[in-house]
Amino acid sequence: MAVDAIGVVSSSTAATPQNVGISETQFLQLLLTQLQYQDPLKPVDNTEFVAQLAQFSALQINQKISDEMNTSLTIGASQQAIGLLGKKVTTGGATGTVSAVTISATGDAQLSITTTGSSGVLNNIELSNVTQVTD
Repeated sequence: MAVDAIGVVSSSTAATPQNVGISETQFLQLLLTQLQYQDPLKPVDNTEFVAQLAQFSALQINQKISDEMNTSLTIGASQQAIGLLGKKVTTGGATGTVSAVTISATGDAQLSITTTGSSGVLNNIELSNVTQVTD
């Protein structure tokens, strides 16, 4: 039975996109500067001010959701890797039994596979490289 690795987050895909706007601190600095230098005779419209605060709140919520999703995916990938202990797997042409799972400080799971051929033990195999799992 072939099973693809699901929910694996590699460190290269978890990087912050280049098109992200400004940070929370920068946003607050801009907002305070805008308030500080506004014309007292033409103050910022209340609806515009509330809209900016709403955008800031939405940014914070989206960042928190993104962080929690990444954590959840990392935990799921680790659980999936642990579930492969003792299973026969195929990866990159090599077939063997998963003998150990190592989880790095960043949460990335790597497998150690004892092969049936002359290769011995293959270490540091990424979960995403597993192409087939059999009992």
